[in-house]
Amino acid sequence: MQLSEEQVLALAPDESSKKSGKELCNPAKWVSRGVNELALWGECQGSGSKPYQAQVDLVNIAFKCSCPSRKFPCKHGIGLLLLYARYKTAFTSTAMPAWVSEWISKRSERQEKQAVQKERAVDEAAQAKRRQAREQKVSDGIEELLQWIKDIIRNGIINIPEKGSAWFENMARRLVDAQAPGLAGMLKNIAAINFYREGWQSEFIDQLLRLYIVATGYRNSASLSPLLQQDLRSWIGFTQNQDELKEQTGITDTWLVLGKQLTEEDNLTIERNWLYGVTSNRYALVLQFLIRGQGGQLSLTPGLFVQAELVFYPSTVPLRAIVKNQIATEKTQQYKGFANWQEVVEAETALSAAWPVRSERPFIVEQLRPVYFEQQWWLQDCNHAMMPIKSGFNSIWKLLSLSGGEPLNIAVVGKEKLYEPFGVWYQQEYKIL
Repeated sequence: MQLSEEQVLALAPDESSKKSGKELCNPAKWVSRGVNELALWGECQGSGSKPYQAQVDLVNIAFKCSCPSRKFPCKHGIGLLLLYARYKTAFTSTAMPAWVSEWISKRSERQEKQAVQKERAVDEAAQAKRRQAREQKVSDGIEELLQWIKDIIRNGIINIPEKGSAWFENMARRLVDAQAPGLAGMLKNIAAINFYREGWQSEFIDQLLRLYIVATGYRNSASLSPLLQQDLRSWIGFTQNQDELKEQTGITDTWLVLGKQLTEEDNLTIERNWLYGVTSNRYALVLQFLIRGQGGQLSLTPGLFVQAELVFYPSTVPLRAIVKNQIATEKTQQYKGFANWQEVVEAETALSAAWPVRSERPFIVEQLRPVYFEQQWWLQDCNHAMMPIKSGFNSIWKLLSLSGGEPLNIAVVGKEKLYEPFGVWYQQEYKIL
């Protein structure tokens, strides 16, 4: 797989890694360099006597390096891949050395073992027993949660800020014990509200209502449609078997990776990849959970087009998906965006009617320009309707420099009345912000 310089830099975990990787993009820094159809490798001379051995799996874009860095990928991996993107002729096409072939072989063996495990018989009776026990635990936890919510409503919310984070954390821990981690996560989001900010009451009631809808919906799920039941189970924390999903026929399309979001929870990194299907005109969210120090099985680089088959999780408003098959493909300019914010609002209304407790999602909106109004940045459409940009957006100056005051087609992620720009179409190219 051949990546551009921009796509290589998008893989860097932080700005310092980008800078260090650029400094290593020099053939003189590397003692040896090699490439074949499976891997890219090189030895970079550091401060020690022995050079660092860096290697890249070119099939699935994975990294390994002998340096002590805890970043993934490290500066040597970024530098090596960036060097290959700039100076392909500096690499000798040859057989892999032992330290590279061993790593590639182990990755292949691990994938084969996973395939074998998939074929093993499952004790269906024991599985059903465990499922029943968990559902009972969840039901008991929900009853306790609903009583907790009702007590809040009876007593009023004026004293909520005085209760402190421990009060919310105690209830969240009980939900974790009840094997309802999704509800516990929703409760932690409520605890994270700034109760000293003007208008906290509206945000608190909104999130408390979302929690109540999921809890009561699950308790009465027998009367709901199968897709609504699946939505409720997902929000509570029940997982879907991905191997079973991959057995289904998905949607094959050329997908543009609109953007990537990374969040940290303890030692776990959650990677959110937002995709757009240029033919199906569908949006998708592909999640990957990374343990610190370990690489992911999937590599989706913002701005890259991939030909892939995606299988969507069952839902009333399908968005999350898994990649069943993936290969690199050429860029394409085909896409269809929303003409203005009114169309986005109408789409959001339809989605909320189907499933009111939903997360943010991506949209491509045509002819938007950034404007500064009432001491904050907005995105204004061709009808002069405006939507506020989500606070904390750090690339406003790059957006301004690309737009030059002129409207651009922009990919955003958000919901209701807050959106974060991810990328723009500038001179027929999709640029990551």
